[in-house]
Amino acid sequence: MAGKTGTVVAVLAGAAIGAALGILFAPDEGAKTRKKIKDSATNKADEIKDKIAELTETVKSKFSGTKHDLESGLDNLVANVEDKADDIIATLEKKLEALKKGAKQTVKDTAEA
Repeated sequence: MAGKTGTVVAVLAGAAIGAALGILFAPDEGAKTRKKIKDSATNKADEIKDKIAELTETVKSKFSGTKHDLESGLDNLVANVEDKADDIIATLEKKLEALKKGAKQTVKDTAEA
């Protein structure tokens, strides 16, 4: 059964190929058909090239924007961290000064007592 199916498929494929070649190489109408096929293939190739160029530009612009956004975000993060570090240092210096004053007052109170 499998051999018969393969034979039928081969005969049908051969017939289709033969018919296509007959149309393509017919004297008058075949020349027109071949020109239409050639023109159509050329147009499709041009369309594909244009779509690839469009896609390439889209991908480049997305990655460029993403890179810029990432760099900007990192710059903002570093600036915020630096600002926060300065705020923390200033707060710690104030606390240290308050502790020194408290320690001096405690020493003074202890000496008076």
